[in-house]
Amino acid sequence: MSGSRLSFLDRFLTLWIFAAMAGGVGLGYLLPGVVPFLNGFSVGTTSIPIAIGLILMMYPPLAKVRYEEMGRVFQHRRVLVLSLGQNWIVGPVLMFGLAVLLLRDKPEYMTGLILIGLARCIAMVIVWNDLARGDREYAAGLVAFNSVFQVLFFSAYAYFFLATVPRWLGLKAVEVDISMAEIARSVFIYLGVPFLGGMLTRLVLLKAKGREWYERAFIPRISPITLISLLFTIVVMFSLKGRMIVQLPFDVIRIAIPLTIYFVLMFFASFWMSKRVGASYPEAATLSFTAASNNFELAIAVAIATFGLHHGAAFAAVIGPLVEVPVLISLVNVALWINRKWFGGMFAGVEVCGSRPVSST
Repeated sequence: MSGSRLSFLDRFLTLWIFAAMAGGVGLGYLLPGVVPFLNGFSVGTTSIPIAIGLILMMYPPLAKVRYEEMGRVFQHRRVLVLSLGQNWIVGPVLMFGLAVLLLRDKPEYMTGLILIGLARCIAMVIVWNDLARGDREYAAGLVAFNSVFQVLFFSAYAYFFLATVPRWLGLKAVEVDISMAEIARSVFIYLGVPFLGGMLTRLVLLKAKGREWYERAFIPRISPITLISLLFTIVVMFSLKGRMIVQLPFDVIRIAIPLTIYFVLMFFASFWMSKRVGASYPEAATLSFTAASNNFELAIAVAIATFGLHHGAAFAAVIGPLVEVPVLISLVNVALWINRKWFGGMFAGVEVCGSRPVSST
């Protein structure tokens, strides 16, 4: 998506996303056979179509990462510490507070939201960051860092926020039994596969064909895969829960309200804190989208495996990405506006919908 001219798909991406959401809901509600058909392509709690869509969606951005430059990600220690604080202190505490405040009377939904807050993003943030012209190397480094933390600490966090803290507050407590191996499997499927694919592609083709061919010929060819896969994934996700969304609209709204507040607060607070510590626009955008996004794949898998497919926690976890997709795509445009207002437009990129494109590499 470099250059000053936007492709037809890029220029109207927001429209296509909402069309994909509506189409998915329509398929799931009007065609009863769609959901059993899609569920037939599942292994355990993993939907093969969604997994394929996410892997293909993340592969092009990860193939663009300059892995040879990733050492600098860990040199800016203040930015790295800020990211860890945002993801593993502020994010979980904020989501817990919103869930308790707004869904105390719906403990199953409250549990699902808390799980979303604990599962830090390792997937779609790569796409949001790329669209907002964030720093690809920082995104890859922070996502990898979050993945390690997720494998090591998710189980302990889940026990603390779902079993311990609710007891302190006199709320109904639940316990989540999930092993490090199960979390590691989720991380490998949704991050490890596209990460290895992107890294190997870059290393092999740079050596075989040279940087100029790789950047000017190969990358433009694979770039459309991201947005096409994003739309495919949205259609599949929304179709799987289309009937529930139509039948329980007020429950969806109740779950969507704290989620929307969470995404927006995390995004703006992260941008403000990033600027305060001296981050550039690409770094600030990466930190903000990493903090505002969540690993809905892991949250859904844990909710289904622990409570069952028809439990309220699983329903709330599924609503997570249905809210995150339109909110985060809107925040991509907000990030580009912030770049012009706060950072002088030095790192301007292609805007998503209806804005003036600026040449970017």
